[in-house]
Amino acid sequence: MNDSEKLLDLIEKLDNSSVLCVGDVMLDKFVYGAVSRISPEAPVPICRVASETEMLGGAGNVARNLAEIGVAVKFISVVGDDEAATKIRCLVNEVDKIAPEIIEELGRQTTIKERFFAGSQQLLRLDREDYKDVGKDVSKQIFTCVKEALKSVGALLLSDYGKGVLSPDNIQKLIKLAKASNCPVVVDPKGSDYRCYSGATVITPNRRELSEASRCEIDDDDGVTTAAKLISNEYGIENVLVTRSAEGMTLVSGNSVDHLPAEALEVFDVSGAGDTVAATLAAGLAAGGDLLVSSQIANIAAGIVVGKTGTAVATANEIVETLQRQDLIYLTECKIVSLEAAEAQVEKWRNGGDKIGFTNGCFDLIHPGHLSILAKSRGACDRLVVGLNSDVSIRQLKGKSRPIQTEDSRASIMASLASVDLVVLFSEETPIKLIETFKPDVLAKGADYAFNDVVGADFVQAYGGKVLLIDLEEGHSTTKTIERLVR
Repeated sequence: MNDSEKLLDLIEKLDNSSVLCVGDVMLDKFVYGAVSRISPEAPVPICRVASETEMLGGAGNVARNLAEIGVAVKFISVVGDDEAATKIRCLVNEVDKIAPEIIEELGRQTTIKERFFAGSQQLLRLDREDYKDVGKDVSKQIFTCVKEALKSVGALLLSDYGKGVLSPDNIQKLIKLAKASNCPVVVDPKGSDYRCYSGATVITPNRRELSEASRCEIDDDDGVTTAAKLISNEYGIENVLVTRSAEGMTLVSGNSVDHLPAEALEVFDVSGAGDTVAATLAAGLAAGGDLLVSSQIANIAAGIVVGKTGTAVATANEIVETLQRQDLIYLTECKIVSLEAAEAQVEKWRNGGDKIGFTNGCFDLIHPGHLSILAKSRGACDRLVVGLNSDVSIRQLKGKSRPIQTEDSRASIMASLASVDLVVLFSEETPIKLIETFKPDVLAKGADYAFNDVVGADFVQAYGGKVLLIDLEEGHSTTKTIERLVR
């Protein structure tokens, strides 16, 4: 099973897994508007409000991320007795797959983070929150709920935002409870003192947090590795997964170090990306995945959410679609090879009993006629190699106005087709060198060629190969298409 298959196999198992999430829930509020002038009262912009939204933040966003990728979530947190707490309960109840235990503590301020935007520019953030640790009675309620939940979950996720739910004592007690149940513990840490996370299976600091906790300057891969190992050894934390923004992630597990490249195509908003990483990592472990595969899924999920605005989530379908897109790119790149690499690959296929086919052409503007020839050529063999005229050779054959598409574009399109197994560019006037190198079992061309005009036909037949002339689809021609466009 290759890496992609391992990831897809694990994603399929998420539906049958469950995670216990404990941490600081928040209410995230977003106010969107437009700024066209400065206030006459003070040198500040006037924002005309257009819309407002509210969503779960903090550990609530972690729980929402878990639910969106298909995991059953047992969610434990603490709120005050106020309007924000009521709103949080409503938002939690709107999310399928979350079973909440939202504990109320009288006199506590439910955490609210309110952000104001003009277009895509954030103008201001207002925080309303308590920092004090929850009381002993609330802690007892948390432990009671956790002990019951640990009987039926595959991982414990501690989402520490430093708002009092996860005091150092509470964290240590929760880790010990999970360890006694053979349940892996994932921690999204806070602060610079990681002693309270001792015994955790894996923590997920970002680069800045790791630098502060390790008291090390981090400038490169080696710096990340050194700091992560220091944290692991000093505090007895089994593994460290470091999120590194545009540089991806680094997983340090004992003496093993894996650098995972960033997956984002375009970054719009990094809000909540850490939540997504912790949630997806915990989900993978709960579903029985190993740490590296779970980290790879978390890396893909993070790349998805930073391409969205607000505290967004990545769904299982989005992760699968990203994997499939990556597979297509990888397969396409692997199919475009040099003559020497193609010769070696053809030899492997032939030794394995495969019948080798070959066809060639410019394939400047792919049309149904091309697709038909390629499909029928592939149907007559086990592996089809396509010789593709380079830009230089096309100009020699068809004039300075051709090709319409560059050789790189044409090669990528050809390689993306299921009927094509290899693409080899050639600059000579004819593909005879390729034919003599590959010695195909089947040489295919369109039936607009007479047998005597097919380059390499005599050579192929001399050793017992077959020359296949394929009927053309009526009404399809690159040259005529270009003429119509010009007219």
